[in-house]
Amino acid sequence: MRTARFLLLTAVSAVTVGTATTVAAAPAPPASAAAPAGAPAAVPADDGATVTAEEQLDERTYDLTVSSPALGQSVKVRVLVPDGWSRDAVRTWPVVYAYHGGRDTYVSWTRSTDIEELSARHDVMVVMPECADGAFTDWWNYGRGGTPRWETFHTQEVLQLMERNYRAGTTRAAMGISSGATGATTYAARHPGMFRYAAASSGIQHMTRPGVPTAVMFTQAFFTDTGDPLRVWGVPGIDDANWRAHDPYELAANLRGTGLYVSSGTTGLPGEYDDPAPWERLIVQSQEVLTGVTSRDFIDRLRALGIPVTSHIYGNGWHDWATWQPEMHRYWPLMMTALGVAG
Repeated sequence: MRTARFLLLTAVSAVTVGTATTVAAAPAPPASAAAPAGAPAAVPADDGATVTAEEQLDERTYDLTVSSPALGQSVKVRVLVPDGWSRDAVRTWPVVYAYHGGRDTYVSWTRSTDIEELSARHDVMVVMPECADGAFTDWWNYGRGGTPRWETFHTQEVLQLMERNYRAGTTRAAMGISSGATGATTYAARHPGMFRYAAASSGIQHMTRPGVPTAVMFTQAFFTDTGDPLRVWGVPGIDDANWRAHDPYELAANLRGTGLYVSSGTTGLPGEYDDPAPWERLIVQSQEVLTGVTSRDFIDRLRALGIPVTSHIYGNGWHDWATWQPEMHRYWPLMMTALGVAG
């Protein structure tokens, strides 16, 4: 979510979360198929998704415009490339896919953290796709399917475009905050082997816990641009199978062999990295309480299954970037080790 905080005292305002289906991206083509410097990508994704524009912001940062059949629209993807990168290189690079939260955009990681400086120390690419309020799922749409298909966009179209045109490798990690944290763990669980590591900060990790679907739909209806929240995963109670199919807790067994980092606050009160006004110090952010409860459920489930997880349940700490940046610095070295990237 944006740095501007939802300061809710009584209403349950959970973070929208989710994910959907897809297959691993195809291997990158020979370097000769890549587009020349400064031009859009030449090789489309399997479904026809293509890069229609590319803007180089600085030496390492590119903003891509992707025409996406899965979404039925064009959206942005920001890419940080490592030193020595070139689109016609023989080698490929490990990739971190970074997902933002609701009510935010693809620029949020570079706007609100020092990910540019941090990633510059490592031989790794960082890809930050637009996520909008998409909930990291191919929307149910009352069983009819159709657009938007955010999981297809993230796990097929973006991966294929990066691997076919920008020398992205198949050694991947996923990281996210808020709804993006749920996206990171759900994508990893729904596509075993796609990501070597998944790091999740303040995400709902037990979607079908009693009361959580109602809280999620409340947030989608009143605090996002979702519109009809029943279009996303369906009607709780009637479409429970679809909710369970996108619940990290229910899918936990699929995460065996994936490195995991899960963190959240539990009290909803400001923490050591927050700078609240005096009147804000007693405000409880209910969404962080909910992410804390569900993160604990998820961690307990992983441990019951004998699946290793690094966790940081820290009590006080708001649902904001001031808290999430220090978390990124905690899991980044673990993620780089999992990717086999030297620092």
